[in-house]
Amino acid sequence: MAIGEAMAEYPHGGTGGEHRRDAQATRRLLLDAASDLFAERGYERATVRDIASRAGVNQALLFRYFGSKKALFGEVMARGGHEQLRTTPAERLFEVALRGMLGEGRGPGADRSLEVCLRSIGGSDEISEALKGLGDEYADVLATLSKADNGDLRGDLALSWLLGIGLMRVVVGKEPLAGADPDTVCRLVVGALGTLLEGLPADDAGEGPGGSGG
Repeated sequence: MAIGEAMAEYPHGGTGGEHRRDAQATRRLLLDAASDLFAERGYERATVRDIASRAGVNQALLFRYFGSKKALFGEVMARGGHEQLRTTPAERLFEVALRGMLGEGRGPGADRSLEVCLRSIGGSDEISEALKGLGDEYADVLATLSKADNGDLRGDLALSWLLGIGLMRVVVGKEPLAGADPDTVCRLVVGALGTLLEGLPADDAGEGPGGSGG
């Protein structure tokens, strides 16, 4: 490892377990920075140099830990969208994803995978296919909330509404949606969505991911 890389990765000159902790911290910094830049600029326009700069680490460390920008993108999506799919109950998925795109409670490590989708569609075929795959997973989960014969179509429509809201708020910045209160947007949208996905909770829509608003 070059001296500059060692200083960037191990600023305190520690060894052993401290090195491992520093390595994990560096990976988190790179993942957080990549998530933000992919969401702000899309995959193609977010450069390796800018990701490393925002993370505050040597650019070489990105390749050391992830191998390539494409592999880093895959980990960003796995940590965000796939983790959200794995840990969120189906009946809460739409609202949790919507609140994430509305920017509620955003901080380091926040899931911005759907914003990444919006910014990155139209890039390389491989990236577009990965984004389509994630969208299919969201739609499949949403489809389970309907017992109708056309549940798959309903899942696609729900996902399209979710991404459309994100497009108008995040990418286009159209007012009044761009500046609207997240609770108001969720109350209106999730309440109306119950006519499409009858498995959504109707009594506490829009009260937050935990469903316990005041």
